[in-house]
Amino acid sequence: MNASAPRESPQAIVCDLGGVLIGIDFERAIETWARHSDLSRSELRAAFRFDRAYEQHERGEIGAGEYFAHLRTALRLNASDAEIAAGWNAILLGEIQETLALLERARQQVPTYLFSNSNAVHKAVWTARYPRVVHAFDGVFVSCDLGFRKPEPEAFKAVARRIGLPLETILFLDDTLENVDGARAVGMQALHVRSSKDVADALDPVYRTDP
Repeated sequence: MNASAPRESPQAIVCDLGGVLIGIDFERAIETWARHSDLSRSELRAAFRFDRAYEQHERGEIGAGEYFAHLRTALRLNASDAEIAAGWNAILLGEIQETLALLERARQQVPTYLFSNSNAVHKAVWTARYPRVVHAFDGVFVSCDLGFRKPEPEAFKAVARRIGLPLETILFLDDTLENVDGARAVGMQALHVRSSKDVADALDPVYRTDP
């Protein structure tokens, strides 16, 4: 399958959240946490990693308190959980209106689902802050609820089971190439999203999402 279009008309679309439907900027977390750390901004950037604790938090294996304690140590933060959460939630930016509109129009012809690697803290914020995004889909799947995260094969299989469709009939949209490759490895159709134009080019010929 080429990178710009599904190989056949999918029976469902599964879409990522961060980087596809809402903006994400981890630099905003660094800026917030810098007020509470004796590390420089460059040292904070180097110290913050998508490490084992980060992944455990996204699978729901550890809670916010344990993850924030990990950040407090790793980033040398003299900060309360609330202050760490303020930086953590600062990464969430506004809706990407063009892509959201495309998915809303596609939903008139095919079921659409949201699938995000996310944790309970972020989930509480984005479900409240972006109601249009949440309501644009027939279902919402979050890694901290599933117990699996992209690009783990079981994550995609769990979503397909809940949708009730074979993997190969689902089109998956994500801005992270590793996740796209993971979806393709289990048989999904998948599109690497770098802009709303990528989504339009893939969906317009099939679902006539152009207004």
